[in-house]
Amino acid sequence: MLADSHTHLDQFTDEEVAGMVARSRDAGVSMIVAVGTTLASSRRVIEIADRYEAVYAGVGIHPMDIEAPFTDDDYAALRDLALSHSKVVCIAETGLDFLDTSPDREWQDRAFREHIRLARELGKVIDFHAREAHDVILDVLREEKAAETGAIWHYFLGDAAKAREAVDLGLYISLAKPLLREPALVEAVKEIPIERIVLETDTYPQPWKKNPERRTEPSHVRQVAEKVAELWNRSPDEVAEITTANLHRVLRLG
Repeated sequence: MLADSHTHLDQFTDEEVAGMVARSRDAGVSMIVAVGTTLASSRRVIEIADRYEAVYAGVGIHPMDIEAPFTDDDYAALRDLALSHSKVVCIAETGLDFLDTSPDREWQDRAFREHIRLARELGKVIDFHAREAHDVILDVLREEKAAETGAIWHYFLGDAAKAREAVDLGLYISLAKPLLREPALVEAVKEIPIERIVLETDTYPQPWKKNPERRTEPSHVRQVAEKVAELWNRSPDEVAEITTANLHRVLRLG
């Protein structure tokens, strides 16, 4: 009954994807959402979703991959991709990234708002990235009424105050493996109703981990579920059922 709400399966070879999907199935993961970071990446996640019953897709342009101002042609291309397959369930990955090395902030702001506009037009969920931009991104989400179409804060690392603000805004919070090692995040999670929590791994190649068995993949979402179970004094199976139902609800999968 587990579900992984955010992965980058397109960054792996076909053979690697096949192995991860098989291992996730053995670990009880019934659903994996693979999100795009560019137009080409978005096309590939759709191809992967078409190949595997358990995999769904998101289309979007990651803020770190923005190379020019967002155009009407970009919007049309993303819209076509979002409508190209029934398994495209969200607009992702998008958001704001305010590292010193990140792309122009005005370009990011426009692209993010256009992604939200597309999500609202198509009735799809926005799955967003926020790094060093927590205050600004909540303002944009509020201004663009993103919660009306549904929004998931991917790889949440905010504090308790941000957790409360996000929940009050109507957002869903996606938790990943940092929950296993960050005490401040543990405290923040206590402010989030379990009905607003989904789980993820943010699976991406990790070549710095020399042992491939230590690299994060969708089957590891069980570790996150077990930590949530510990914090909420529930069984891991109950957490799996609740968080998977939450993801189905926000993605409108019934």
